[in-house]
Amino acid sequence: MEASAEDGFGQDRRQPAQSPPGVLGGLLTMTGSGISNQIGAGLGALAFPVLGPAGVVAVRQLVAAAVLVSAARPPVHRFTWRQWWPALLLGGTIALMNICLYVAIQRIGLGLAVTLEFLGPLAIALFRSGSKLDLLCALSAGAGVYVLVLPGPSSDYLGIGIAVAGAGCWAAYIVLNRVVGQRLPGLQGPAAATLVSMVLYLPVAAFVALQGSLTGPAILFSVLAGVLCSVIPYAADLVALRRVRPAFFGVFMSINPLLAALSGMIVLGQILAPHEWLGISLVVATNAGAIALARRTKPDAIPPAG
Repeated sequence: MEASAEDGFGQDRRQPAQSPPGVLGGLLTMTGSGISNQIGAGLGALAFPVLGPAGVVAVRQLVAAAVLVSAARPPVHRFTWRQWWPALLLGGTIALMNICLYVAIQRIGLGLAVTLEFLGPLAIALFRSGSKLDLLCALSAGAGVYVLVLPGPSSDYLGIGIAVAGAGCWAAYIVLNRVVGQRLPGLQGPAAATLVSMVLYLPVAAFVALQGSLTGPAILFSVLAGVLCSVIPYAADLVALRRVRPAFFGVFMSINPLLAALSGMIVLGQILAPHEWLGISLVVATNAGAIALARRTKPDAIPPAG
């Protein structure tokens, strides 16, 4: 008996059904990936006072590109335009998505920023599921966001808007990732896209260097963010997708907002109010339910978001 699997970059693979020990290993790997990702985001935020969000993203992209390009060695000089244009768009989307997330973290905190960003894959899941329960899921997500934010005079609407823009970028990332995965083999697509994103941030890195802002601790926190948010999760997700079905992977990854809230509390000292925890829980439950419904109705509709 075989189960269809799809890696984080939209490439189909055929695998035998996995045994319980394999699933347990996948669970541990996915948990480690999520913890690494959110702790990395928190450590990156510690460099904001020196480098700012753009400077941290620039260093993070340099680290990610150095690892991915070295591993994949994409033959960019042989890419056709049909292969280049989705890679270019994906690279631009990654660049915009990361800066939106980091600016949102700076303004509204890690837990809220990551939760609002998860509206992107949730929107894709609802759009593709074709289920009559879509409206209920949408209402549940809306209620979760309202409870999370509790709009009022003191709300940072700009920060909320930037986080929602990041959600839109994540939705575009999922769609473009699938196209890139279909047109470029192995790691070549993500490596090329990361290279494009790095090139876009080179002026920022040069400006930060000329300003003399690249102090030891700031560089350390930014490099750790690159390793923990890009390198380790990418490798861990590839391992996990060999052990668990993509549907389960997508649902389990929905715990990231909760991990982000815990990371914000431990790393950054950002204590959330009870209504914020309730709102995050509603969004997480809705996201998991929507992905499960989408997978059940159209198994190949959505690539898992790594």
